[in-house]
Formats: sequence, C-alpha cells, structure tokens
Amino acid sequence: MATTTTVAKKFKLGGELEIHRLGYGAMRITGNGIWGEPADRENAKKVLRRAVELGVEFIDTADSYGPTVSEPLIGEALAPYTKGTVIATKAGLTRQGPNKWLPVGRPEYLTQQVEMSLRWLKRDRLDLWQLHRIDAKVPVEESLGAIKKLQEAGKIRFVGLSEVSVEQIKQARKIVEIVSVQNEYNLGNRKSEAVLEYCEREGIAFIPWFPVAAGKLAQPGGKLDELAKKHDATVSQLSLAWLLHRSPVMLPIPGTSSVEHLEENLKSADVALSDEEWKSLEAAAK
Repeated sequence: MATTTTVAKKFKLGGELEIHRLGYGAMRITGNGIWGEPADRENAKKVLRRAVELGVEFIDTADSYGPTVSEPLIGEALAPYTKGTVIATKAGLTRQGPNKWLPVGRPEYLTQQVEMSLRWLKRDRLDLWQLHRIDAKVPVEESLGAIKKLQEAGKIRFVGLSEVSVEQIKQARKIVEIVSVQNEYNLGNRKSEAVLEYCEREGIAFIPWFPVAAGKLAQPGGKLDELAKKHDATVSQLSLAWLLHRSPVMLPIPGTSSVEHLEENLKSADVALSDEEWKSLEAAAK
C-alpha cells in the first residue's frame, strides 16, 4: 500500500504568528508590467476579499507593485482587517516604467517607504516588512539599521529579506532578527535549494516567488501533467502542492487577478500524492 506523508497546514511566522501556509501574492492586481492601475479596480478588490473569505491569512505585496497600486487596493478592500490576516510588504526596489526595477537601499528612503506602506495599508504596524533587494551601493548594515529602529519604535513586527544568499542572510541576522526569505523557487527552478535548506534548519519562513513550474516540466504529456490528470488537478495545483510537501517552512503565495483562478490555486492544499508519486515527480524535475 502506498504511503502518504501528512503535510502541515500552518506555520508560525517568527515562531509566534500562526498562519495558513498557502497565501496570496498581490502583485498581479496591478497593470501590465506590474505598472499602473489594474484594468478593473473593483474586480481586484473582489479577488482580495474572496481570498480572505476562503481562509487566506497571509497576503504579500510591495510598495513597488504599481508602484503604490497594490498596497492602497489592499487597504481599501480589506481594512478594517479580519482577525488573523497578516499583511507582508516590501521596499527597496524603485520603478522607472513597466517591468523596470532598480534597487535603492538608502536608510532615509526605506524609512519613508515604511511610513507610506503604513498609510496605504491602513495599519499602525506592519506585520512583516521585507527588504526587496539588497542595494550594492549601500551597506546592508545601514539599510537594515534603519529598519531595526522602526521595529523598535513599534512600526514593524517582523523583518524579512528577498532574493538573497545564505551568506547575506547570515550577515543580515547580525543586524536584525530575520523571520522570512523570499526567493524565486519552484519545481523546475531550484537555484535557491541551499537557501531553503538553511531556512529549514533555522526555522525561517521561505516564501517562493514564481511558485508554479514552467517550461518543459509543465508541458502536456510530461510527468507533472500526467500526475495532475491522475489526481484530477491542474499543473498549477500540483506545482503548489509539491511546494507545500517539499518543506514545512515553505509559504507559497500564488498571485492572480481572477477569482476563479484564486479558488483553483487554493485547492492545491488538498492535493495528496503518495510518497512514491512525489519521488517520481522529483526524479522528473531532476
């Protein structure tokens, strides 16, 4: 008889803030190129409200999504917030146009952006603030030193990082406590494997962006497609289910601008494969 490992449904962020592991990424509720307003503002708010209705407790955004489009939409749609809703945001990337991103880690800039995020999100304190990118022109001690002061002032609860190496995490942890890391990661892109393993050992949340496998692995007739059909699931659902199975510190945040797609993504938590099937999927990915 095939055995199936039980997957934990929840994770304690910072060891104390318990949330469902499958969250929602609010990047796609902006315009094309993550630039400007969405085509349908009311629909974007509907997606956010539906996510909370369906039990999503972790919503991830950034000041640069739009810019200043995603955060205000979240504030308008969800404030006053349902108890247990955790909003994570980021700063440290600036925008010069559609699909253009430039790191800025100057302390005064990050301080300004924290204040703006509080205003847009209609919060007194940010649950999780993440440095969107380390700025090569600014010592990380200066960037995170300013954030630590804001944390001590009660404006930030937890601090995280994005797109970092193990060495960068270790360096950051000498300045401020780090509870999460957000790196690109999916079944077909495992370049952050060492970072994930470090996070697992240290009890740090790992938030994979671009969580759905793409390319050859996701093509019709492949192993992912074959197992998805066998379990009456989509390739996206199976990709997300694999992430939840891969590590107990994994917090996937699939994003979408469609209520239908949102509902489909959230069913990923119910996809159960046998340990043998997970191994076959792992072998196909390698």
